Amino acid sequence: MGKFMESVDSKALRFAVGFPVVVAAAFVVCAFLLRPDLPEPLAVRWTDDGGASFAPFSAYIAGGALMIIAAGWLVLFQAVPINRPVLMRRIMMGAGLFLTLFVTSTLAAGLVGQTGLVDARESRVDMTVLALGSGAAVSLGVIMAFVFKADQQWSPDDDRALQLAIAREADPDLAADNIRLWVHARSSVFIMIAVASLFPSALIAVAVPWLGALLVLVAVVGAAFLFARIKADRRGLKVLLAGIVPVMNVPAGAISVATAADVKAADYGGWGYRHHDGTAAMLVSSGPAVVVSKTDGQRVAVSGGSPASAARLAEVLTRVAARARRGGGPSSAAGQPES
Repeated sequence: MGKFMESVDSKALRFAVGFPVVVAAAFVVCAFLLRPDLPEPLAVRWTDDGGASFAPFSAYIAGGALMIIAAGWLVLFQAVPINRPVLMRRIMMGAGLFLTLFVTSTLAAGLVGQTGLVDARESRVDMTVLALGSGAAVSLGVIMAFVFKADQQWSPDDDRALQLAIAREADPDLAADNIRLWVHARSSVFIMIAVASLFPSALIAVAVPWLGALLVLVAVVGAAFLFARIKADRRGLKVLLAGIVPVMNVPAGAISVATAADVKAADYGGWGYRHHDGTAAMLVSSGPAVVVSKTDGQRVAVSGGSPASAARLAEVLTRVAARARRGGGPSSAAGQPES
């Protein structure tokens, strides 16, 4: 996935995917607004005498929406790869926008030409709608080809990457003082939560559906609390519950020492986030963890995943704490991006 995103223009990709879908959705909505004035079935092909081939309203609308999306995607996606010539990408972007709007105009002209009729065999394609829609499609396609910036653009992400590269070049030890890891409970715990919630909720849902859904939601939230994202760098230690909710933020200067240990969650109040006997703990299971002693006498305990990752986390925290005490703490980590 990463290699694919590096090979395409993300902004052009979003437009190529979204624009035909939005136009198709607008066509469907407008068609339903005209539905009371349309005959059944609708004409889909015309001769000099009027409608010659017919299809149900639903088939006309569904087929038309698919044609709009398929035509747009077929051409617009040709403008997405960044390794193609700039001129080609501009032409394809303009042509894709034109083709999407032209197909929509043609389908709309067929619908408008049948409004107010009882029999679709008397219908004609509305040439006014077709001409106006086609003209707008051509002009907008030309404008898009001129305004589309096919050259690679410098973005805020590039600024952050440059700052990080400069910081790492100036301080080779910066990467070593940085660790990110996810910790979570054992798979058997999640299986137990699923069994204890899904079966009862299925029975409860027969009588009270919302209560069964609520029980499942509570189980999902409870399971999320057994995940944690741990970040350690020269700013210190940060722990995010379920990877989102910050529950611990210990500055590097407030760390006295960090040691890896094999702990029992019960000794710290149990699983999840706990504050027990002057110790804040975020433990997703018993086992490898890092116990941090703070300069104010309090302690912090966090799960470390495996013994190796716990030992590395303790090593990084001890090193950044020593660096902070020497006066090179958070200020020297300013080039580090949040992740």
